[in-house]
Amino acid sequence: MHQHRAFGGILSAGVLAALLAMTLIPSASQAADTKQTVTEGKNVSLEYTLKLDDKSVVESNVGKQPLTYTHGTRQIVPGLEKALEGLAVGDTKEVTVAPADGYGEKDPEALQEVQKQLIPIIEATQAHILITPNIYTAEMVKYASNAFLAARISFINEIARISERVGADAKLVAEGMGMDKRIGPSYLDVGLGYGGSCFPKDVKALSALAERFDYHPELLHAVMDINRDQRMLVIDKLRDCLEGLNDRIVGLLGLAFKPNTDDLREAPSIDIARVLLAAGAQVRAYDPAAMEGARVKLPEVEYTRDSYDLAAGADALVVVTEWNEFRRLDLGRIKASMRRPVIVDGRNIYDPQLMRDLGFTYRGIGRD
Repeated sequence: MHQHRAFGGILSAGVLAALLAMTLIPSASQAADTKQTVTEGKNVSLEYTLKLDDKSVVESNVGKQPLTYTHGTRQIVPGLEKALEGLAVGDTKEVTVAPADGYGEKDPEALQEVQKQLIPIIEATQAHILITPNIYTAEMVKYASNAFLAARISFINEIARISERVGADAKLVAEGMGMDKRIGPSYLDVGLGYGGSCFPKDVKALSALAERFDYHPELLHAVMDINRDQRMLVIDKLRDCLEGLNDRIVGLLGLAFKPNTDDLREAPSIDIARVLLAAGAQVRAYDPAAMEGARVKLPEVEYTRDSYDLAAGADALVVVTEWNEFRRLDLGRIKASMRRPVIVDGRNIYDPQLMRDLGFTYRGIGRD
């Protein structure tokens, strides 16, 4: 039995999840063993993890004292209420809750009782709530949500590849697609693909889970392949513009996988820098926040104090992370200091015609 109720507000782009008892999904035979009757007064242990949209954990009792819910009472589930009190009213979020140990399968009526008690708690924070009858569905919500968003990114990047060949502007194609209310504009940004801790991990995990249960997830493999290949597109554009990479000085504008963070997990910059170094290029980099961590991962790279030092004497610059400060650069000063005025815009933050009018050899993604 599957009960759900959603409340007003806008679903945030990231999935905020309060997953009770996050564990690996057991086999079908293990799941079948959980179908037992829970009698009145029976205490059921619950675990939860409550995360914000930026994936930071607000509260978790995993590995600590579990919550208890007594079947047949009006007791408010302790702990979860306290965790939710820390969230600001009006925050946009999605909460996914699942009882531990297949509890909903054991007694659907008890699941509905849990739901009744959680609804006013979640409603007070204007959250969205989905209560699932088992752990497997709750975990699949998380995996499927992140895999779907990753698939949108890979899809628009494949459209960008086609757009380059037929003379279309992929950025405008994405904008046009986003005007369709059935599609919307989120996660249709043409660029170097996804990175960070969630999308790569969850797409891989879902793919591995499918294969564990003898299913070949072709779409998930395509999503990962396109994402990997998109990073190498920058290398191809540089090689074409510079007539080779050996002894060329290439500056990376940005290192973090997205702006406003120092997170380098699965960042495109790491792969791009390593391939350039292997090809004999001299690699420089500047990022407002991520250079300390990058020095550990990429000790061979030269790190500069700002974008202008990065450009001085360089043969090419690559926009890797779309920091706002890169949009506001004095591009005339940048061009004057470069040995060759080549810019490969991996995030399409500049206007192609303006860049060419300024005298740059400009290459965007899906816009040439």
